Amino acid sequence: MAKAEKDTSIITSSVPAETPAAKDSASDEQTIRNAVSSANLEELGGSAVPWANLSTGSRGSISSITEYKERGTLCRKYKASIESFQGVHMVSGDTCLGVDGQWWTRQFVRT
Repeated sequence: MAKAEKDTSIITSSVPAETPAAKDSASDEQTIRNAVSSANLEELGGSAVPWANLSTGSRGSISSITEYKERGTLCRKYKASIESFQGVHMVSGDTCLGVDGQWWTRQFVRT
């Protein structure tokens, strides 16, 4: 009788690596945050800001950018459209300026 060998073609109880869609979403979030944080709101006068992510192929526009302060922290609230290979959807977001001078995402939610 021959010794049975382990079948390595079957994977059980595995945890998949981060999906490409999750990586794309994080990359698009960062691209939108950068566009929101660098927008000159006075020059925009309420106009939408186009954005595009060359890494993912996603694009869209950002609208309704409003600036406010909460407990002394400068923040910007916005709405954005995302056109990607997964379809078209809207997000609402909130990004704030940290004490280190870097903008960070406080909220990024699909609506």
